[in-house]
Amino acid sequence: MRVLHTADWHLGRTLEGRSRFEEQEKFMDELVEIVRSERVDLILMAGDVYDTVNPPAAAEQLFYEGAARLRAEGCLLAAIAGNHDHPERVASVRPLVKGSGISLVGLPTEQALNFDIARTGEKAVVAALPYPSEARLNELLIADGTDENLLRRAYSERVGLLMRKLAAGFSPKTVNLAMSHIYVLGGLESDSERPIQVGGAYTVDPSALSCGAQYTALGHLHRPQAVKGDGIIRYSGSPIAYSFSEAGQTKSVMLMDVEPGGEPRLNEIYLSCGRPLVEWNALEGMSQVYAWLEEGRDAGAFIDLRLTLTEAMSLAEIQSLRRARDGLVHIRPVYPQLEEADAPEQRSRLPMHELFKTFYRRQTGGAEPDDALVGLFLELAEENGETTEGGDAE
Repeated sequence: MRVLHTADWHLGRTLEGRSRFEEQEKFMDELVEIVRSERVDLILMAGDVYDTVNPPAAAEQLFYEGAARLRAEGCLLAAIAGNHDHPERVASVRPLVKGSGISLVGLPTEQALNFDIARTGEKAVVAALPYPSEARLNELLIADGTDENLLRRAYSERVGLLMRKLAAGFSPKTVNLAMSHIYVLGGLESDSERPIQVGGAYTVDPSALSCGAQYTALGHLHRPQAVKGDGIIRYSGSPIAYSFSEAGQTKSVMLMDVEPGGEPRLNEIYLSCGRPLVEWNALEGMSQVYAWLEEGRDAGAFIDLRLTLTEAMSLAEIQSLRRARDGLVHIRPVYPQLEEADAPEQRSRLPMHELFKTFYRRQTGGAEPDDALVGLFLELAEENGETTEGGDAE
């Protein structure tokens, strides 16, 4: 049979207020085309269907219509809730799609999913574990105040127990697959993944996934990558770059041919639906940026611009740049002379009023405070027992 692994669609997500919906629609079109051209039998969608627990109606419509289009191509679909999803919302339409070849799992259970593949006459058993937080497991793993290492071990053991129970239906005569939305130790993160748990307690040891699966499809990390462990364990990554920490990443889905008892044959299919996210570092100032814009550099991309300047940017200059390219998301002025003045050894030599001026320039992007404002600061500093010499404050 032919199985496709994808995850982390984050339908409804924006980038600093900029809509990504058109890109998400293009992803759905591209996914349907891949299913059609590659004759995919089953899709494993490993969580984070939506970006929030209360997604916009358009995002929900895109998911439901996409699922219907995939089924129209003869492809079965198994989707689980991720940490961004509301589990009941993901599974809310399950009664309507029951028996249609679409399986939606919101909360952790001990019941695997079973799929009969008409094209090959084979059967797939999927140990599908949605994001397993303590709240969604409806249990407290260890009492408050417990050492983090013990909590991590307890969490991994709980996940391992669930995976083994889900895998109880595995058989030499079936294609045995596992799927979950978790952070496995050793995975590479990016800024667009909200942490599953502060401090790393909700991380899972790869050994917890040793349940006899021929392939384990993971969601949560947005960079496509393999995880060391028993068998093949992979994150498919997100189909679209959702933060500048993902700049330069090539997005993909993983296609595999697999039969009972055999090792999957993998084929990574690269996607073209998302706008690139790029970082510009203009060390030569505004003239360099305008030259890049004129030559059409990174046309169509979202841009995070670091701009080295000697003087403060005016509002008119900022507006001019934004009119020249709508993809400029961040414009970050860098003032080397201010950074040099802000070095600890330099700060210790500056009088208090110069320290304040340096701080004010940094906070305002290079504006100069007037004498009255400096005088008011010095009065307040004197009232609080500060001296006028940098480094001598009590």
